[in-house]
Amino acid sequence: MAWSAIIVDDEQLACDELSFLLKDFPDIEVVGSGRNGLDAVRLIERLEPDLAFLDVQMPGLDGLGVIRKVKESGLPAPHFILATAYDQYAVEAFRLNALDYVLKPVDKERLAETIGRARRVLQERQKAETPEAPPSGRPSPPRVKLMVKSGNRNFIVDAADVVYATINDGLITIVTTALEGESNYRTLEDLQSTLDPEIFWRVHRSFLVNINRIREVIPWFKSSYQLRMDDKKQTEIPVSRVQTKRLRSLLKL
Repeated sequence: MAWSAIIVDDEQLACDELSFLLKDFPDIEVVGSGRNGLDAVRLIERLEPDLAFLDVQMPGLDGLGVIRKVKESGLPAPHFILATAYDQYAVEAFRLNALDYVLKPVDKERLAETIGRARRVLQERQKAETPEAPPSGRPSPPRVKLMVKSGNRNFIVDAADVVYATINDGLITIVTTALEGESNYRTLEDLQSTLDPEIFWRVHRSFLVNINRIREVIPWFKSSYQLRMDDKKQTEIPVSRVQTKRLRSLLKL
């Protein structure tokens, strides 16, 4: 299992050095790099990395500011690892739940400790995200009706009419061919587990789509794609790097 990572540092030499050190860890794949905090936010939104190595001190939006902005925006957050030549930011870094904090120049043995910690955390997350089979060993039949709250009314809709579902700030929105409203499910995982897995596809941590409601596939950033959906707004939804392979297989791209 390979874990994706981005590196963001305004010093190119430091960025190159860290990228070089990470080559000794074959299960960590560097999928992007940037020079400032705004680059970091854009990369996190587009690439959905598992890990983000951030310099603390960067012009404009610094590393700590990136963590705050990602959390406030509701983007799926990677595990953050901060790097800097100064140690006075350590307390604030851990207050923001950074995974680790390393001092520059980055020591290879210290980096190995950090990667070991990252592996354990990512493996635990993967286990938590893997749905468990029903006790009987037989899958539950997929749900064919869903409740969608729109305005002050509760509508019952056919699952086949759902175009996509998305989560933002803990609230799930379901968009159908005729209406848009809130779901009573708490997570996309919960919603997905009740639907037909052959039809509903988690293309991104924040989006679950009905493959029968994909109108167009649009080439996007660095060999990735967006999906234009068949709702009234023709919403464009990003396909995560991890799911791009399935998209190519599904549509013979």
